[in-house]
Amino acid sequence: MDAKTASAATHEFDVEDVEYLRHGDKPLLARIYKPRGEGPFPALVECHGGAWCLSDRHTEKIRHEFMASRGIVSVALDFRSGNEDPYPASVQDINYAVRWVKLNARSLKTRPELVGLSGQSSGGHLAMLVAMRPRDPRYGAIALPAGAPALDATVRCVIMSWPVINPLSRYRLATRARDGANPPEWPKSIIARQDSYWRSEANMAEGNPMLALERGEKVLMPPAIWFQAHGDMMHDYKDGDSSFAGNEPQRFVANYRKAGGEIDLVYFDGPRMAGHSPDLSAMGSNFERMVAFAAQHMNANQKAA
Repeated sequence: MDAKTASAATHEFDVEDVEYLRHGDKPLLARIYKPRGEGPFPALVECHGGAWCLSDRHTEKIRHEFMASRGIVSVALDFRSGNEDPYPASVQDINYAVRWVKLNARSLKTRPELVGLSGQSSGGHLAMLVAMRPRDPRYGAIALPAGAPALDATVRCVIMSWPVINPLSRYRLATRARDGANPPEWPKSIIARQDSYWRSEANMAEGNPMLALERGEKVLMPPAIWFQAHGDMMHDYKDGDSSFAGNEPQRFVANYRKAGGEIDLVYFDGPRMAGHSPDLSAMGSNFERMVAFAAQHMNANQKAA
């Protein structure tokens, strides 16, 4: 598959749940949407949203089905919830999942060099954080099975849908809204979930793709794309503590490019109400762009970097 044919191709696909990791007596499942045919196909490890505490591998089914129908293996993950397991538990699970996909690339109809990350909202944050720090020993603390080859969590590209790219600024946005006159309802749940997952503002600053770049941290920067709806006040806002003139999406893009990374920012019509899930059925043209982006950076005929 290449970028010219990806969006036009349609594939039948199979769906199965596979246990990719276990913590004690708790299995973690991946729902794998696998195109029919020989492959190898690009593969996206998919991180669901939910303010680090909600949702599961079923949540963004429409996107996963679309990817598989266009010849991309979609690996939709369950990972540990911030309701019980704080940072960096979910990051560790996702880091492991990337390595697990590489280890099982043949049966998944992909190749280790054709693996990318994708995520929505808090899942977009997690996808970018794993991609930027693929060899962080904290994140890679869960070993692959004995006898497995040495594999890391590096990926070819990252696709983000309205990511919470700066957890600290979003937390402070919510607290300001809560403490203002006539406070809306949405800050209550956001603050509670961020407190549950992050436990401190120090952690929100440390596990923070935006601030990592501004600190000059040595990170990897695979090609990335950010899809952002107009009117989304929880993801497209101005950080009140930053001197940057634009909103958080523009700020991250400027930082990423300044550090040498390649990233696109795509705005689209489709405002979402705070506290309500977006309508993924209205994302069709953007899904096509995601497929084309993945094909461009994970061409089955290209050699690994």
